Amino acid sequence: MSDGFVWFEGIPFPVVDFTPEHMREVQENFVFKDEDVLTLSFPKSGTNWLIEILSLIFSKGDPKWVQSVPIWERSPWLETMYGYKSLKDKEGPRFITSHVPIHLFPKSVFKSKAKVIYLIRNPRDILVSGYFFWIISNFVKKPESLEQYFEWFIQGNVAFGSWFDHIRGWTSMKGKENFLILSYEELKQDTRSAVQKLCQFLGKKLEPEELNSVLKNSSFQVMKENKMSNYTLLRGWLLDQNNGSFLRKGISGDWKNYFTVAQAEVFDKIFQEKTADLPQELFPWE
Repeated sequence: MSDGFVWFEGIPFPVVDFTPEHMREVQENFVFKDEDVLTLSFPKSGTNWLIEILSLIFSKGDPKWVQSVPIWERSPWLETMYGYKSLKDKEGPRFITSHVPIHLFPKSVFKSKAKVIYLIRNPRDILVSGYFFWIISNFVKKPESLEQYFEWFIQGNVAFGSWFDHIRGWTSMKGKENFLILSYEELKQDTRSAVQKLCQFLGKKLEPEELNSVLKNSSFQVMKENKMSNYTLLRGWLLDQNNGSFLRKGISGDWKNYFTVAQAEVFDKIFQEKTADLPQELFPWE
């Protein structure tokens, strides 16, 4: 833990609410139910936006739930001790969130009919968003500069490991009936169509006014102002007291404002090498 991570099976995890023993417990003993809805992603892929949308789809656009219950209680993080404890014996359908790579994930998910949504995003934007997030966080080692974080990211020396390994693992489930791959970019470009796609996958039907309410109450501005969704409740514990915002910009392509020409070229080369054998439709931003 001295290097600012908790390590489990060669993968770095945050130092708060994680232990190798706990990770093993989750992997071996957590049982998924057919009615569960699981949101999977690499950190900074737009996870909380998707949770907000799912919360609103299930409440038929009624914002009371998202305005009264913190987002990490609506869809707890399975790999944290807090999340695992609250999910383990919970009755009825559960919303579950995770960043864990596929090879360390509870095996029970592969035997269940739980609905699994894998959210994918341009890794360049993930890198930049991650840098700004980790420098205001108190639960992993903080990079000293974007240059340093760029190196960490391409080496996979960041929380939850390599982005490339993460997507390679989870997108191998592509084509399974209970598995949906959604990109941040399509969510951003046409949120209405993406929400309708989610409803179809989940077997949910929304009336036009309910759909409008989902779109309105999951918008970046509304989430940024909702203390149940913007993580301000965790300031001074998981996040620096007065430093920055969890919800920063909520846009695509922000990496262009930060990468140097040389970094962009290096990243392009690595991206092409590491994803050459994967279906290119997974990467709508390329």
